[in-house]
Amino acid sequence: MELFLTVVSGLAWTIVYVEAIRVGLAQRTYAMPVAALALNFAWESIYSVRELSQGLSAQGAVNVVWALADVVIIHTFLRHGRAEFPAFVTRARFAVGSAVLFGSAYAVQLLFLAHFGGHDAVRYSAFLQNLLMSGLFIAMLLARRGPRGQSLTIAVAKWLGTLAPTLLFGVMEGSGFILGLGILCSVFDLAYIAALLALRRNPDALTSPASPTSVTSHPVGTVSATPRPS
Repeated sequence: MELFLTVVSGLAWTIVYVEAIRVGLAQRTYAMPVAALALNFAWESIYSVRELSQGLSAQGAVNVVWALADVVIIHTFLRHGRAEFPAFVTRARFAVGSAVLFGSAYAVQLLFLAHFGGHDAVRYSAFLQNLLMSGLFIAMLLARRGPRGQSLTIAVAKWLGTLAPTLLFGVMEGSGFILGLGILCSVFDLAYIAALLALRRNPDALTSPASPTSVTSHPVGTVSATPRPS
């Protein structure tokens, strides 16, 4: 059962990444909230090395696949991301901000590792950043005022990819902390899925009659409604 849930999680998240790459390239944007993307890439690269240094394992192989996929998603962010932010974000500021963000993500992961040790850090950090991603996907939907750069496939696969390790670590291994975080992830993920389905029925539901393309705030890791030319 452990191997089965690991494989389910690996396949589901791989679908998330492949679809995020496809959507990002097709729509000339990035399809994953950048704060969560930075944490994911740091997590996957760090724990790929740790897992594979102890021998070949299913999780280690999955981490490598995810890290490589994240490289392509990061490319879509670096290529098209600046156009998603206000004109105040110049090329230089975008470059510096991106470097600080991705560097900070590595620092956070290493701090988790130093404080909790490998066994707990890999799980606690994964579920906390997963919960962050769940919330930021909803914020992205609202900030973009629609599903641009997103898809129902990403939403459903993310939910299943998180549900599998929730069952593994939260239920089978009896971690109440992980079970609680996993349940919260499912609440946000299902809300996101419901919102995407509602927008299929009413595509204009998030469009403001007074200002259909303007957004006055930009949640961390999300984007404006209408991108500037890159």
